Amino acid sequence: MRIPTYHFPLAFYACVPPTSTISAYTPSPLRMRTKSSALRTRTTSSLRMRIPASLCACVLHPPFAHADPAAALRMRTSSHATTPPSPRMRTRQRFGSAPQTFPQRTGPADPMAVPPSYSDLGKAARDVFNKGYGFGMVKLELKTKSSSGVEFTATGSSNTDTGKALGNLETKYKIKDYGLTFIQKWNTDNTLGTEVSMEDQLAEGLKVALDTIFVPNTGKKSGKLKTSYKREYVNLGCNIDIDLSGPTIYGWAVLGYEGWLAGYQMAFDTAKSKLSQNNFALGYKAGDFQLHTNVNDGTEFGGSIYQKVNNKVETSVNLAWTAGSNNTRFGIAAKYQLDEKTSIVAKVNNASLIGIGYTLALRPGVKLTLSGLIDGKNFSAGGHKVGLGFELEA
Repeated sequence: MRIPTYHFPLAFYACVPPTSTISAYTPSPLRMRTKSSALRTRTTSSLRMRIPASLCACVLHPPFAHADPAAALRMRTSSHATTPPSPRMRTRQRFGSAPQTFPQRTGPADPMAVPPSYSDLGKAARDVFNKGYGFGMVKLELKTKSSSGVEFTATGSSNTDTGKALGNLETKYKIKDYGLTFIQKWNTDNTLGTEVSMEDQLAEGLKVALDTIFVPNTGKKSGKLKTSYKREYVNLGCNIDIDLSGPTIYGWAVLGYEGWLAGYQMAFDTAKSKLSQNNFALGYKAGDFQLHTNVNDGTEFGGSIYQKVNNKVETSVNLAWTAGSNNTRFGIAAKYQLDEKTSIVAKVNNASLIGIGYTLALRPGVKLTLSGLIDGKNFSAGGHKVGLGFELEA
């Protein structure tokens, strides 16, 4: 019995599982089963073809007889363009031809990988006490940035008690490709200041700056060379006053490991050859909790605690004591974020001074601050202070 001739494309759907069976029945049934074994054919009452899965790349067309061999050839060549991609090709198109890589699992980032400078120790607690207040002042601050990247900051304030007005103007320009920053300052006392700094160019983590001050009225000139270096677990700094009579050297070092902090700050007067400042500090910083203690010149002792209760509430406690004096200073402060535009701050100390502040973002870039200081011991005697501030940013 003659078995009809069937013409198949050179490739089949790869999506057909190797164990699936594809059958086509004729007067003498034809059955094909694809497996990963080599191609084997057997003709009996039914013909079974075992095709390796590697040959299944494109489209499996329904078997039918071609009377014209040229038509079969055209079918083989055209199937390449009309058939959809195989699962392997779809996988490559989805994930790329390169082997897929996955990011390595790492533990939680160390919050103290780079410790702060000595002056920033306990800064979170101080910010709760200081930000959002402006007792006895009317202040206006304007920030803007030009299209060329120059940042301008203008500040004006007036003291309600003395009536004295002060003004400051600061410009800042950065050249990021070279790590350069240029800052120029001017105030109503007719003092000009210029600072040029370079960061992460000479060495990673190293910052070098030159700060100069010039007073045209008196002709006084002064300068300071600043250097700082910060890497994982260490933050170092050294400033030198440029003074021909004998410069003063300021230095500090802060070490941090797993949230624990230890810092030292000193000032050495080369003209007198003695230490003019000798400070120590210890602290601990977690995600929502900070503890800081310090000793200044062996006579002043201080400590602060900061805690972020939740996304809306921040609290701070401050304690200070001076040796040889029974005067202990103690204060509590809190900040409450009513919503994304409004916040309230309040503080009180052992001298019965109560401070309250209210900050409202009127619109993007416009912020209003109202504050008041109440003397709890002399409430009826007056002497209370109020403050008003505007911040504009464009």
